[in-house]
Amino acid sequence: MTEPARHLHDAAEIAARQALMAACTAASPDELAATLAGVPHPSEIVDLRATESGLVMLRGRMGGDGRPFNLGEATVTRAAVRLPDGRTGFAYQLGRDAAKARNAAILDALWQGPERAAVEAAIAPVRARIEAEAAARARRVAATRVNFFTMVRGED
Repeated sequence: MTEPARHLHDAAEIAARQALMAACTAASPDELAATLAGVPHPSEIVDLRATESGLVMLRGRMGGDGRPFNLGEATVTRAAVRLPDGRTGFAYQLGRDAAKARNAAILDALWQGPERAAVEAAIAPVRARIEAEAAARARRVAATRVNFFTMVRGED
């Protein structure tokens, strides 16, 4: 594979993995457990380091492009696992739900191998729910949109 083609392949892989992790983050703990239950996986999964919770600093910018400032802290749980064949999975989840973070890390590891299609099929209902909620939110926002260019002033 040529270098530019490899770069495009890597970029597509990264984007697909990011999309999976975004779906895992948006999933409820029950949805993520059901997703993992729908994918065949080994029982001998090793934790690379214990699943743990900690704090991360949230940064903001005034107006979106001003000087950065520290907004506050958020609780995040981190998990890192290794499958028997050596694949590793990592996950960071907002909050203190260690089981959800570990399940997301396992799905990340499984997605990197031959179980990718099974992981994608199992996470599809979560993605469908996320898209439906986004569409409903967009409809609510569109219903309140005002087009100032079509408004007519009273004296015209």
